[in-house]
Amino acid sequence: MKKYAIIVGTIMAVVALLAGTAGAKHPFVHGIVLNVDYVDYYMAGPADGPGGAKDVPGHEWHQVGPNEVVGWHYNTGPSGAAKWWSSDAEDGALLFVVSGVIDTWSLDKAAWYFSKGYVHYHELVSVKDGTLHPTKVVWLRHVAVTSFNFDGGPMPQMAHQVTPGVDYNFMPNWTMPYAREAH
Repeated sequence: MKKYAIIVGTIMAVVALLAGTAGAKHPFVHGIVLNVDYVDYYMAGPADGPGGAKDVPGHEWHQVGPNEVVGWHYNTGPSGAAKWWSSDAEDGALLFVVSGVIDTWSLDKAAWYFSKGYVHYHELVSVKDGTLHPTKVVWLRHVAVTSFNFDGGPMPQMAHQVTPGVDYNFMPNWTMPYAREAH
């Protein structure tokens, strides 16, 4: 029951967001630029966004607060590659509604974020010079909207069956300390 409450809550948040942006052409974008600590960043990923913007393949984002984003994760890969994330979901299908929080990594925070379903983080890449943010990442929680086999993407060795709700197996890197120098 808790799993479905999270799904309904996440979907209602997205609907409320869209209702609040009625008049905007399309508030979700691929290749979003996030201003973090007065510097513009992309989320790490291939340069497949508008004008060579970097982003996570198949994702579109909307910034809802200074340190928060919401997103849609579609079954699309870099530069529109078909059925990149899942072989059995329809090409371009919405797979996940995503919540993101911009924050630092620490062992305590990693455990706390994991307990809330944020099992994956992405690096922030400077728009200006391609360097990584010195301390902050985007913590991501993927809430599946349907069932499918997650058997593609950049790490097909992490294949697993997904059912509606928080996907605690979505590329779980939450235990890996963020170290800018290691990249």
